[in-house]
Amino acid sequence: MTTYDERASLTDLTATVERVRSSVEGVIEGKPEVVRLSLTVLLAEGHLLIEDVPGVGKTMLAKALARSIDCSVRRIQFTPDLLPSDVTGVSIWDQQRRDFEFKPGAIFAQIVIGDEINRASPKTQSALLESMEERQVTTDGQTYELPSPFMVVATQNPVEMEGTYPLPEAQRDRFMARVSIGYPSPEAELQMLDVHGGVNPLDDLQPVAHAHEILKLIEAVRGVHVAEAVRRYAVDLVSATRTHPDLRLGASPRATLHLLRAAKASAALGGRDYALPDDVQNLAVAVLSHRLLPTAQAQLNRRSSEQVVEEIIQRTPVPTGSQQQRGYGLGGGPQAYGRQPPRRLG
Repeated sequence: MTTYDERASLTDLTATVERVRSSVEGVIEGKPEVVRLSLTVLLAEGHLLIEDVPGVGKTMLAKALARSIDCSVRRIQFTPDLLPSDVTGVSIWDQQRRDFEFKPGAIFAQIVIGDEINRASPKTQSALLESMEERQVTTDGQTYELPSPFMVVATQNPVEMEGTYPLPEAQRDRFMARVSIGYPSPEAELQMLDVHGGVNPLDDLQPVAHAHEILKLIEAVRGVHVAEAVRRYAVDLVSATRTHPDLRLGASPRATLHLLRAAKASAALGGRDYALPDDVQNLAVAVLSHRLLPTAQAQLNRRSSEQVVEEIIQRTPVPTGSQQQRGYGLGGGPQAYGRQPPRRLG
């Protein structure tokens, strides 16, 4: 288990995060919050779903993040005729050895880009379930471990329904967060024309971090402390989705775990070795909304899951420093965090 003193190395590794962030932002103009969320999911050992209309840079963001890190990258173009074995791999008979030899599929990479994931059949989509949750592939009775770090960055178009298969609840629940890039501002779009008009910025993008550096960052994020009050706040937010009248399916316990991990990564990106309620609150919409199913009445009233989560955030009490005296463990003193006084890491 990582100790407080060992996590001091996070101070030296924040430069790695800044290099990756600058590299990706050089390709994705005017979207720093989207880039930050992508890095948060990477350091929290999660998977990212990029959902938006065509042409706003979904695949560009995934490629820029992948190329900024010196690790193995595979891209899967999901199509209706894509087979599960194309993703996971297949065992082929070797006549010389007189035995079956496993040929790894495209999932065997550290960063896997799944383009237009909702174009594949549900059978092929389900091939990702084990890989995304357990970071392994089981075929023909044999289990094969996936490389580390491992992250799936998938894109999908929410408006085009022809030839698409909506992601089932179990598949959406595997993604830690969903992000929409949105249209750029006029200034950012004008700058994009100047920068991208003649060349593809991905052609000159070079790795600025190594896989072993990302593993160290992930280990440092695991050691970020979360006070009991912050944990309770995350549980309260998720529990509220299960009883909200506008939702027929609330968030799962996996969502609570993902929200906590993302909050720890957000704290590390902010230069802290302790998470705050703000970290949980700022990530709640991105982590929870894609897992929720609105009721038919809510859909008729044009109530989106994002609006419901925003309403839950407004209604759920935020823990304060005074709760420390009631045993919540959140406040300004050393005992509030269960160890030494918190210190900034940046």
